[in-house]
Amino acid sequence: MVSAIIPARNEEASIARAVESVAAQAEIGEVIVVNDQSTDHTAEILAGLAARIPKLRVMETGTLPSGWTGKTYALSIGAAAAHGDWLLFTDADTFHLPGSTAHTLDDAKEHEAALVSYSPEQEMETFWERALIPRVYWMLSRRYPFEKVNDPVMANAAANGQFLLVRTDVYGSVGGHAAVATEILEDVALARRVKRAGNALYFASGTGIVRARMYRSFAAMWQGWTKNLYPLVGSKSAILFEFIELIAILGIALALSDRELDGLSWLILGSSACMLVLQFAYYVAFLRRSRLPVSLIQYYVPGACLYWAALIGSWWKTTYGAVTWKGRAYPAREA
Repeated sequence: MVSAIIPARNEEASIARAVESVAAQAEIGEVIVVNDQSTDHTAEILAGLAARIPKLRVMETGTLPSGWTGKTYALSIGAAAAHGDWLLFTDADTFHLPGSTAHTLDDAKEHEAALVSYSPEQEMETFWERALIPRVYWMLSRRYPFEKVNDPVMANAAANGQFLLVRTDVYGSVGGHAAVATEILEDVALARRVKRAGNALYFASGTGIVRARMYRSFAAMWQGWTKNLYPLVGSKSAILFEFIELIAILGIALALSDRELDGLSWLILGSSACMLVLQFAYYVAFLRRSRLPVSLIQYYVPGACLYWAALIGSWWKTTYGAVTWKGRAYPAREA
């Protein structure tokens, strides 16, 4: 049996869709939603769902203990109450397509994996979403390539908390969410612990399996990515390497601002354009590989600018300031 666990804090816009799509999976024997002190209509919606979905159980977090993030605490409460052989941790902004759980269990068996995670299809409805989200996932595909994560010999480990299935006994043996209580990126931290303990991971695209609408406003998207982006991207050296693209964009702008292009301006313009064309080609290849519309290339330049602004903001927040999410602030020294 699979136990699905969904943390929910002010998720009135999406919680019903998520719960109904999860509860429709035959392999899921119980759905545990942990309401994390929501101040909107989440609790009322859950009460209505529980009245007509027998396998749904709603729990409350109460006061957040010191040394925990809100999400890790909610997930730990749900896991402690679960009875399944597998634990499916999923977010309130997801939609699970029919047959998704059966597909996941098949993948776990085929790859002998103790943890299976998918990167969901991203539902994008606004200019800002189309500009930034594919760009971020392009960068993450470089940082966490599926083939390296799935290779037991490689140290690379990753998972996406929007859809993370883990064997219950393995989850307990690595300390569960209590072992990653302070982590903002609890999904990646948990995957690392599972792999370091000698267990196989299977991380793949969630196309045709699960979808997610991560952010419904620019403010929420900005807050979300400035919380996650710098810790996800990794080392400063990797950031400096990728910074070459922004330099190329600025180089083109600088060269074109010169009304009478001299030799140096032509050199800057030519080299910058070559770098940018190469990046364009890589991005188009990523869009095709990810089954995303190639037309998203039109958002490339604003996406690059947004990405770098979010990355700098994330670096500042996680290094010197405080990470804010769902009305809670986590100082950089704790994040």
